[in-house]
Amino acid sequence: MSAETARMTLKVYQVDRAGVARVLREETPVTPLERPEDSHRFPPCACPQCVKAPR
Repeated sequence: MSAETARMTLKVYQVDRAGVARVLREETPVTPLERPEDSHRFPPCACPQCVKAPR
């Protein structure tokens, strides 16, 4: 699916401790990236299960 045919919307909201949601930004159409920049990616997992033990 290309960026021209992909349909995606984004709505930003906040939920308080009581579970009440408040809209911070109304739903807006966005164009997804074909490939995110490296700076937008999550860092690799550092948990003991994912990190290889030194040999």
